[in-house]
Amino acid sequence: MYTQAIMDLNEKLNKQKQDYFMKKGRMDNLLEQKSKIEKQLIINNGKIDNLEKIKLLFQSTSQFAREQSKKQMEYLITQCLQYIFDPSMEFKIELVEKSNRIEAEFYVISNMNGEKITTDPEQSRGGGVVDIISLAIRIAMMQIHNPKIDGPLILDEPAKHVSDEYIVNVADFIKQISTTFKRQVIMVTHNNHLLHCADTCYKVTINDGISSVEPINLT
Repeated sequence: MYTQAIMDLNEKLNKQKQDYFMKKGRMDNLLEQKSKIEKQLIINNGKIDNLEKIKLLFQSTSQFAREQSKKQMEYLITQCLQYIFDPSMEFKIELVEKSNRIEAEFYVISNMNGEKITTDPEQSRGGGVVDIISLAIRIAMMQIHNPKIDGPLILDEPAKHVSDEYIVNVADFIKQISTTFKRQVIMVTHNNHLLHCADTCYKVTINDGISSVEPINLT
């Protein structure tokens, strides 16, 4: 009787051992997986930290480049406005973040009886200022663009709203731009003042749908 009881206990013990070792094997496997996951988590956290640092670096670099471009454009356009209209005029760009993107607001600062007045370009001396700002922005973008934009500056009826009082200044400014930046200017215009700032001039006429081109002697 005791022998049978001992045999039954041994059988139960063996089953308990089998169950223990089976569960221990599962636990060891889970612990090994946990260790691998923890190591990978450390690696991933390091990558996330590096990516955050890279992101901040890109943001700082982007902000610096944006500020530098803003200053260059403000300077070039201010020089243009002062050359053509008034030595006291300034051009300012305000960068505003809207819906996770940067938008630019343009302003013209004029000196009125010793007081600085900030206005929208369209409200400053009419459309003539808008024409000149548009012209100056195109020139500035070509000059500060990286990589450099080669080739001529092509203008179609520039400064068409600028009054005769200032159009001579515009003609001289375009001439100076071509010389200073060593860039050819190809311009389409009906304005005689702009016409006579060119080195070479052609007249284009259309008869019965056929264009004809003939040189104009400016002397």
